[in-house]
Amino acid sequence: MKIPRILFAAPASGTGKTTITCGFLAALKKRQKDIISFKCGPDYIDPLFHSHILKVPCYNIDTFLTSEKCAVQLFCQNAFEKQIAVLEGVMGYYDGLAGISTKASTYNIAKLTKTPVILVVQPKGMSLSVVALLKGFLEYQKDSNIKGILLNGISEVLYKKYKEIIEKELPIKVYGYLPQKQEFSLHSRHLGLVIPSEIEYFQQKMNDLAEQMEKTVNLDAIVSLAESAEELYFYTQNNIIEYKKCHIAIAKDNAFCFYYQDNIQYLKQKGCHITFFSPLEDKTLPQNIDGLMLGGGYPELYAQTLSQNTSMIKSIQCEIKKGLPVFAECGGFLYLHETLQNAQCEKYAMLGIIKAEAYKSEKLKQFGYITLRANRDTFLCKKGECINAHEFHYWQSTQQQNTFTAKKPLSEISWDCIYSDDNIFAGFAHIHFYANTNFADNWIKKCIQRSENKKV
Repeated sequence: MKIPRILFAAPASGTGKTTITCGFLAALKKRQKDIISFKCGPDYIDPLFHSHILKVPCYNIDTFLTSEKCAVQLFCQNAFEKQIAVLEGVMGYYDGLAGISTKASTYNIAKLTKTPVILVVQPKGMSLSVVALLKGFLEYQKDSNIKGILLNGISEVLYKKYKEIIEKELPIKVYGYLPQKQEFSLHSRHLGLVIPSEIEYFQQKMNDLAEQMEKTVNLDAIVSLAESAEELYFYTQNNIIEYKKCHIAIAKDNAFCFYYQDNIQYLKQKGCHITFFSPLEDKTLPQNIDGLMLGGGYPELYAQTLSQNTSMIKSIQCEIKKGLPVFAECGGFLYLHETLQNAQCEKYAMLGIIKAEAYKSEKLKQFGYITLRANRDTFLCKKGECINAHEFHYWQSTQQQNTFTAKKPLSEISWDCIYSDDNIFAGFAHIHFYANTNFADNWIKKCIQRSENKKV
C-alpha cells in the first residue's frame, strides 16, 4: 500500500518537535488535506494536540507496547486511504529502552515503517557545531532515514547562514525554520505539555503557527518527500471475532482524557457499544451499562469538582457494588480511592471503592516501560500471564497493590502493583490492548457476563 508519510524527530526532548508537528498539521488542514497523525511512544498528551487540530483521533505507534509487526499493521490500517500520515517522534531520535537500546525508539519506528524523517534542531548556542551534531545523527546508523532538517527558534538572518553551511557540509536538505516567538510555545507541567483544552486561544495559536510555517517552511517540498515514501506491505484482518453485544461507559473529559485510540477501536470491532460520559459534568452514569472504563488524566487538578459531584459518585458506587466490571488506569485508579490530594495537598473525598488515600509525592518513583506479570488469577488473565505496559505518575497510593509484579525492561528493577478483585482491575499502569489481546477479550467477556446476569 502506498501511504504518503513523514516523521518529525529531534536530537532530544524540548527542541520543539511538538510545535513543529502541530504547525505542519494545522497548515495542511488549512489546505484541506485528508490527514492522519501518529505519536511515537506511549505519550497521551501530544496526541490530544493533534486531535484538537485535525478533529479526528491521533494514534500511538509503539514497538514495546505492541510487537513490531503489530505496530506496522495498526499504522497501515489506520492510515489507509489518507492523503498523508504525519508522525511525531518521542525523546531523542535514537533513545529507546532503558536508554541503552534503539528498541522502541523513534528511529526504530521510522525504520520499520520506512518513513522519511525530518530532524527538528534548535541550534541556540551553536554555530559550526550544529554541523557536527547533524553529521553524528546522520552517520550513527547507516539507515537513519533522516532526509531533511528543520531549524527551530532562530532568526531569518541566522537561518540563511545555517542553511548554507549545513547544505554545503552535509548531504541533506534544510526545509525551513520557525522563528523564536513566545506565542508559539506550548507550556508544560508535571505530566508533560498542558492539554489543548486548557490553553487559551489554542485554535488561534495554531492558525498563527500555520501561517508562519507557510512563510518560512517549504511545505510543498515536505509533502513531496512524504509522497516519495516507499510502499508498505501488511495483512488485512478478515477474521475478527465479534463477541455478543455489551455496553461500556468510558469517562472522557478534562480529568479523564488519556486513552489509546486503538483500544477504543478494538472494543468497537469486537461488538461493544461505547458511550462516553463526564464524571465532572454529568450527574449519573449512562443507563444500562455492562462495564466502566476510567482512564488516566488529571483528576488531581479537578479533585474539588469531582468530589462535589455527589450524584455521580453515588451512581458509580451503586453500580460497582452491584458487580459492574471496572477497568481503571492511573487517574481512574486515583478516582476509586477514598480521598485524593490536589496539587496543593488538600484532600477531597472520591469514590471510596478502594480503602486508601491517593497523595502527591515529591517526584516520579515508578515510571517508564514495564512488563506486568500476574501473581494470581484475575478476570483478565491467569497467574503467570504477562502484558507490556507503561507508568508515569507523581501521585501515589497508600494501598499496597500486589496482584501483579511490574518489571522494567533490560533491568532487574521490579515492584508489586495493581489492585484487583472480582470485578475491578485498577492501577497506575497504562495498557495497550494489542500488547496482549487476551486481556482485552477477557475484559469484554466479563462485561458480557454482567449483561447476561442482568437478564436473569
